[in-house]
Amino acid sequence: MADGKYFSTTKKGEIHELKVELGALDKSKKKDAVKKVIAAMTVGKDVSPLFPDVINQMQTDDMELKKLVYLYLINYAKTQPDLAIMAVNTFVKDSQDPNPLIRALAVRTMGCIRVDKITEYLCDPLHRCLKDEDPYVRKTAAVCVAKLYDINAELVEDRGFLDMLKDLIGDANPMVVANAVAALSEIQELSGKPVLELTQATVAKLLRALNECTEWGQVFILDSVVNYTPADARDAEGVIERVLPRLQHANSAVVLSAIKVIIKNMQYLQDEGTVLQLQRKLAPPLVTLLGAEPELQYVALRNIALVIQAQPGVLANDVKVFFVKYNDPSYVKMEKLGIMMRLVNERNIDQVLLEFKEYATEVDVDFVRKAVRAIGYCAVSIQSAAERCINVLLELIQTKVNYVVQESIIVIKDIFRRYPNRYESIIGTLCDSLESLDEPEAKASMIWIIGEYAERIDNADELLEQFLESFPEETAQVQLQLMTATVKLFLKKPVEKPQQLIQLVLTYATQETDNPDLRDRAYIYWRLLSTDPEAAKDVVLAEKPTISATSDALDPSLLRELLGELGSLASVYHKPAASFVSKLRLAVQRAEDLAAAAARGSASGDSEALTSAVVAESPLAASAGATPTAPAAAAPAPVPDLLGDLLDLDVPAPAPAAAAAAAAAAATELPVVFGEDKGKGVVVRASLVQAPAGGYDYELSVSNVSAGVPLDGFMIQFNKNSLGLAPASQAVQLDPVLPGATGSARVPMTHAAHLQAPEQGNVLQVAIKCNQLGVLYMNDTIPQHLMAPPAQQQPLDFF
Repeated sequence: MADGKYFSTTKKGEIHELKVELGALDKSKKKDAVKKVIAAMTVGKDVSPLFPDVINQMQTDDMELKKLVYLYLINYAKTQPDLAIMAVNTFVKDSQDPNPLIRALAVRTMGCIRVDKITEYLCDPLHRCLKDEDPYVRKTAAVCVAKLYDINAELVEDRGFLDMLKDLIGDANPMVVANAVAALSEIQELSGKPVLELTQATVAKLLRALNECTEWGQVFILDSVVNYTPADARDAEGVIERVLPRLQHANSAVVLSAIKVIIKNMQYLQDEGTVLQLQRKLAPPLVTLLGAEPELQYVALRNIALVIQAQPGVLANDVKVFFVKYNDPSYVKMEKLGIMMRLVNERNIDQVLLEFKEYATEVDVDFVRKAVRAIGYCAVSIQSAAERCINVLLELIQTKVNYVVQESIIVIKDIFRRYPNRYESIIGTLCDSLESLDEPEAKASMIWIIGEYAERIDNADELLEQFLESFPEETAQVQLQLMTATVKLFLKKPVEKPQQLIQLVLTYATQETDNPDLRDRAYIYWRLLSTDPEAAKDVVLAEKPTISATSDALDPSLLRELLGELGSLASVYHKPAASFVSKLRLAVQRAEDLAAAAARGSASGDSEALTSAVVAESPLAASAGATPTAPAAAAPAPVPDLLGDLLDLDVPAPAPAAAAAAAAAAATELPVVFGEDKGKGVVVRASLVQAPAGGYDYELSVSNVSAGVPLDGFMIQFNKNSLGLAPASQAVQLDPVLPGATGSARVPMTHAAHLQAPEQGNVLQVAIKCNQLGVLYMNDTIPQHLMAPPAQQQPLDFF
């Protein structure tokens, strides 16, 4: 029968019933009860009170039941560390079970529980499992070493686990080798020390295991081999030969990792013929990647863009593959266009130019603009094709499509700069389109052309005068260009009309503008013209350097770094991983910290009725080093303790109340309402207090003990309570709390009749939310002397 039924129940008050079912003698009933517990835990219900009852089910031969209990244990061990230690004996026993699946499961689960007391007991079972006769157990134990290193690095080094991992690289089973490499790479990243030393012998072992590995095992091995520096050209050629068959793999991640290794080793080859042959072999797998769905095509195109920057000859003969299809999404079209610009050369310019011309008549405005710029790029970069490109641009201008005309004028300005005094005959055609120009860059380009060739344009002064009419309203880019063009006109035609124009524009630029750049340039021109017009000519009309084709080529050092990260997000973003990934280590619960937190909790009467759900770290996440911030917990479903309306934070927040006064550092110690034992790395102390002007305040202190990041964006909400209290504003006036620091605030209270529930007695259920940790649930108590409502002075008009 399907297990979906366990998620469909909306029954209330089931904790007691589950407790009874877990104690039943019937094994099938027990198993069903554990499934219900896991289902409740999965949808966010708090089932931590059942911890002892679930742990009692560990002593079983049923593999499915054991897996479910272990899953529960991983999830709640942080909040119940003392009870979790009770399960250690079962772990140790299971690690010696005749069934290899149970041995592996025990070690994997112990590695996922980040409590150092359990870590101490993990060493001996892990030691045995690393030398286990079954390869499945060995490969699981290899990953567990990386998890253990993250918790206690010294322990791993002292107990010799690193040396055992290195020995596993020579293991007969390829999957054990792959996991050992993955674990060593992760440890190397965490420690910053060279743990995985790649010698010729080591690389030979890794490449031997490559053929029989699973696809992800191959990715792990290839990603490690890419860090190997070959001794000479022959060594590099040997590595490439072993990796070449991976180019035909069905998994694109394997293909990209193989390409990464080959490109790295191609740098050490000296024979040009061998390099050309390898470039031809790299082309088919890259082209094959484009046969997938659009999202994968985009990722492939971003990686291809890096490959052809490093090895331009790889796809030099395959430009047709990147021709845009009618049903390609916009993001794929843009990437294909960018790659075609890189691959264009004298041999294929004619067919590429026809494609670009066709693209310039599409309906996607951004795509059309880029296509027109691509035509300009071809003209600037390939001299023999410049005239053909000019003719295509003139045809596009004749279409009278506004954005096409403006983009064409922008690129023609670059062509004029690249080939001065060659294509000025088309200026008349450009001047016919003056009326349609409304974009700053197009206006600035046209003004530059008029100023640069003022002596060849009979009515240049009239054309500039048209622009000067709207000079005050133009953008800074247009104003600067217009001023320079007017000065050029005056220097080339020092007659009455240009003189009037120059006085007009310089007067405005020096007296009426707020733009310092415009004003400073106007003063320079004015002084140059008034003191030495010949010097002004030498400065303003100086010969300009010839421009070259501009493309979005990456810096060589950045390109080398990104080629080493092909197949990752870095190769999609075209940014180093360090620029967008922050590595935060999960907080490890030390035994002494837990004992201290438990003592504080018992002293303050801290109740466990509300326990925040702890997000379990998956074995894969731990082995890959991913430590994401815990997502905000979802609002729990309605249950008898009135938690259903506890976090209705979606309602519009009321206007911020008067700023709450920050509590002084020397304030009386508040009771702990959310301890460090909850596994969130934060301690919250709070208490309801009498406000100085009558009414109530909620005094709050937040200590960032081991969250690892600054905490901000605090919000607060109360559940129904006997006094009917609610925060005057859900936003807490609290500055970001840095790691190791403590922040304090006073939250003014208001009375909300719909929250009044006398049956709650002195219990005050509170939820605090912050951007980094999500929602923290806690139980506080209303002090006895505040249970009676405070006397409040009534306004005179009340009587």
